[in-house]
This record gives sequence, C-alpha cells and structure tokens, in this order.
Amino acid sequence: MNIIIYDFGTSNVKTCLFDIDSDIKLKASSSASYSLYISDDGGAEQDTEEWWSALCSTTKELFKKSDIKPGEIDGVAFCSQMQGTVLVDKNGNALRRPMTYLDQKGFKEYKECMGRGIIKISGCSLYKLLRNLLVNYAASVSAKDPVWKYKWVEKNEPDIFEKTYKWLDVGEYLVARCTGRIIRTPDSAFATFLYDTRKGKEGWNKGLLKMYKVKREHMAEIIDCADIAGGLTEKAASDLGLQAGTPVFGGGGDTTFVNIGAGCTKPGDTHIYMGTSGWVSTYLDYQTVDLNAMITGVLSAKHGYFNFYAELETAGKCYEWALNNLALDAIDVYSKKTDVTDDSESDYDSLYDYLSEAAGRVPPGANGVIFTPWLHGNRCPFEDSNAAGMFFNIRVDNGKGDMIRAVLEGVCYHLRWLLECQASKVKTSDTIRFVGGGSLSPVICQMLSDITGRTVETVDNPQEVGAAGTALSVAAKIKGVDVLELAKRLVKANHTYIPDPANKEVYERNYRVFKKLYKSNAANFKSLNS
Repeated sequence: MNIIIYDFGTSNVKTCLFDIDSDIKLKASSSASYSLYISDDGGAEQDTEEWWSALCSTTKELFKKSDIKPGEIDGVAFCSQMQGTVLVDKNGNALRRPMTYLDQKGFKEYKECMGRGIIKISGCSLYKLLRNLLVNYAASVSAKDPVWKYKWVEKNEPDIFEKTYKWLDVGEYLVARCTGRIIRTPDSAFATFLYDTRKGKEGWNKGLLKMYKVKREHMAEIIDCADIAGGLTEKAASDLGLQAGTPVFGGGGDTTFVNIGAGCTKPGDTHIYMGTSGWVSTYLDYQTVDLNAMITGVLSAKHGYFNFYAELETAGKCYEWALNNLALDAIDVYSKKTDVTDDSESDYDSLYDYLSEAAGRVPPGANGVIFTPWLHGNRCPFEDSNAAGMFFNIRVDNGKGDMIRAVLEGVCYHLRWLLECQASKVKTSDTIRFVGGGSLSPVICQMLSDITGRTVETVDNPQEVGAAGTALSVAAKIKGVDVLELAKRLVKANHTYIPDPANKEVYERNYRVFKKLYKSNAANFKSLNS
C-alpha cells in the first residue's frame, strides 16, 4: 500500500511516500522549508500559508520522483512538531500566526498562575502540581507549555480570543485544512496537560480546565491517532495534487511515532533522537513522571503505552549555528557550498558530513573545550528559559576545529545527562537506537556511544523515522494488525557502534565539568537574559 506522511518539523516539512508490504520502502521524498519568526518578547511563530505552500510543493514533487499516481494513495497523515498553539475559527482558519513549542511569550501568565501558593516545588504551586500529577502524571511547569500561549492571547489579544472557536496544535490545524473536520488526537491533547490519562477517564479533564481557566468549548473532539479524520476536500486535493476523498488519518506528534519508526516497540527499549531538537525516550507500558528532572511519560500511538521522554530543545540547531558561524567563513573545505538554506533540516546530510570531517580532525575531548547546547533555554533536566550556550575553557592554542567538535560533544553530554536521569527512574536498554539527522554521521554515532557508554544502533532512513512510524500506524490500521508487531518485524538495525574504552577517561573528565556549568552560571544567565 502507498501512504504519504508529512513529517512536519520546526523548520521544514519532509513529505514521504512509503510502500508498505512485506517490508517498508521509502519510495520518494521531498522537502521544503518555512520561516521561524523569533521576537524579542520570547515569541517563536510561524505562518500557516508558508506551511501550506510547503505541503503543496512537496506533495506534487513526489509524483515527479516516482511512478505512483495520485489515485493510488491509500492514505495520508501528519507527524508534526508538538506543543504549538493554533487558534482557529469555525471554518478551521487560523486567527493569528501559530505559536510553536519554542514560544515563551506567556512567561508572565505562567508565573502569575503557577508561582502563587504558600508551598512550592521548583517555583510552582504544590497544590496545582499535585492536581495535575493525579490526573496525568504531568504538569505545566514551563513557560513554553501550550496553556500559557493560550492564556497570553486571552490577556493580550482579546479580540482574537473572542473569535476563537477551537484551540489546536500544528498537526490538527493541517488535518482541518485537509478535511474540514476539527479534531485533536490523544497525544496532542495530553501535551496541553489538560487531558486525563487515567484508565476509563481518558479525555479533557473538567477540573484542570477550571483550574487553569480554560474554556471547555475551545477543546476539540478527540479521535485516535490511527482513526480516519475524513477525506480530502476538493479544494485541498486540488491544492495538493491528490485525489479528493483520499483518507486523512488522525496522525499525531513527532514524539508519538519515532519509537515505532525506530523499532523500539518493547517496554524498556530506549532511543535517542538528534534533529533540530533532541531527546531521549524509553518505551513503557505504564505512565510515570520525574518532576525534578522535568521528564514525563507522554502518550504513545498505541493505547496503554507511553514514551518516557526527556527533551533538549536545540540539538541539531547547535550544529546549524556552528556551521553558519564557525565553519562557513573560515574553513575552506566547505566554504564553496552555496545551497545551504538558513534554518533548514533539508541540508542535514551535507551539514553532518562537514561537521564530521571537521570534528574528526580533533581528538576526543576537543582539546579541553566544552560547549553548552542551550541556545534557546533548556527544559530537562532543569527548566530555565534564561540558560544559554557557551564555550568554556578556550585557550590560546584552541582553534575553530576544537570549537566545532565541542559543539557535537556538548550535545552528546547533555543527551547522556538525560539518559542518566531516565535510568535513575526506569529501566533503560543497554543498546540505544540512535535516529534523526545526527545518526547519519559515523563520527557522531561513535561519539555518542563513547560518551554514554552504551552500544548504539542506527536504522535506514533515520531522518524519516517519525514519518515511518506514522506510516506503519496507518498501515497497521488498514491491515487490521498490531502496529508494534508490524514495526518489530519490518524495522531492523543497519549499523552498530561499541564504546571505545580509550576515550572513556577524557569524556568522563569533561562530562563532570559539563554538568557543573549550569549551576555555576545560572545567576549569570539570569542577569543577562531575564
């Protein structure tokens, strides 16, 4: 069967055409970028028309790259960035530019609500935290969480708030534009932390809506990720170059499907993702939370399963920064490349190739230079929107090559930190599946293995694992089979990396220093960035 998946990331959409039968084949793919509008007030917004234009151009490109016809498509779905806020009218039209998961304009609203109370934990009201934890093992403890974007619009843009019919995330806005039906999926609803995950009580929780003063009428109908939301409308089909009536499935968030696309389908299986953002996730058949480390179990595409998920907001984004600011203007090997597009994951092949080559000329430990990858604040294992990136311990004999390797190592150090936090709470796997753009580089794969001390495996098409997991979910629904069994059978490792004991000492030394840098500089970050 032929399935189109839109892998909708922070900076671009990767539109993928999969053929799923006795195996899973990526028949064709196309990518297009869109802008991220950062403002001084903490805003991080995007434009819906740029989104739609990217969808249309990439969909049509698929049929130029394959022999598949529009009428042969069995279904489409979205695997999208999460924790955005898209306010729409009754026709599904966006009333303002969507706010992405990076948006933190609602910091004041967050502090006014969560910062009140006699007893607090991590600066948040203990009473409100406990109410949330009892309902869904999670809570809105970051100014970047969706409810504060919603509350910011209510307070600062009352005219828009008054016109709001429903509050959606990114993927559901696109589903509505394709089908005319306004829905949410459980994983997306959970990401608002207003959703009840208790068995038999799944759905919007009235008590939490009341506590956060969110209007119940703004909450959309919920359908499962693998349910059909509707067929493509005539208008959407014409724009996209597809056949009207083609089934559009509920889909979901990137964290929802990556474990399936990575083949991590047994409880305890752990994967690490390194793209624009990064994360460590362990698959569980129960839900738990580590409030101190800001880690919770987010809903999986399969009911009753959870991804114990710890996030680094800028992973590949750090590499892109290093490319644009350290490499292109100084290292001749790469300076002739002219097709690097700003803020585009579509360039990751060449970006990682280059960074690997530059980093490979520098010994492990980056000659003592350490980088902190907090270019847009940090969430796990500490929440601080003021945290920032820095290079530590630069001396007169260090060069840009050391700095480039330090960027790669700094991301891996932070991912190890997240992995250790997870391992203190749940059983993680000895072998880690490594996916996302970072896993295209053997240098980074070996670096991650050495720094974490774990065996690392990679899979085919690692940048499309979210899309692959979504496609497998759609195919399992159509075939009437279990998605976990289907993924286990079809997704296999292609390379394995074993920790090199020769590099252990220098990485252990640098990692110990890395972990101290935030605590030593938290007050300085606050002075400069608050």
